[in-house]
Amino acid sequence: MSDLDFYAHVATRGEVLGVGIGSRPADWEAALRSSYTDNRSPGLMQRDFGLVELSFQEAERAKPYWSCFGIGVEVHRLLHGATVPPPLQDAHGQFSRRARFDDLSALILRAGYSIEPDNDDTTEDIHRYRVPESGARIFVVADADPYGYGVDPDDPNERQVGDVFGISVSPA
Repeated sequence: MSDLDFYAHVATRGEVLGVGIGSRPADWEAALRSSYTDNRSPGLMQRDFGLVELSFQEAERAKPYWSCFGIGVEVHRLLHGATVPPPLQDAHGQFSRRARFDDLSALILRAGYSIEPDNDDTTEDIHRYRVPESGARIFVVADADPYGYGVDPDDPNERQVGDVFGISVSPA
């Protein structure tokens, strides 16, 4: 399986290595077996594994615990050397520094899923697409230089129009 297979799996199944929404931090630690950093605020936590970033909310039950409510696959970080957790590399091989939306969408469509535009008026530099069957959103670069810094669109170290910026899974 390739890195594109991984992205398609996340976009269509909404999980990573069998772990998904509602899972606890320990479930993710066991699956990704990689170092991470946490960013906490009252009742919320983000856990960053490099390519994979997770959002947790503290749930109140008989005993409080953290529950995952958001999964982000931050593909754009690979351009700048983000880490890929070893179990993902073991399962999917070497990850390319970028993924093209045309390639990813073709793979998703071949698997029998659909993709629809899901844009809003908040941004013009990123286009958003939704996989209705899973609710996942795919963010795609629409303008490689939205702020006019003079970014070379052919520079392999910069994002390019048509690159997958990231994938987001959330029940919201």
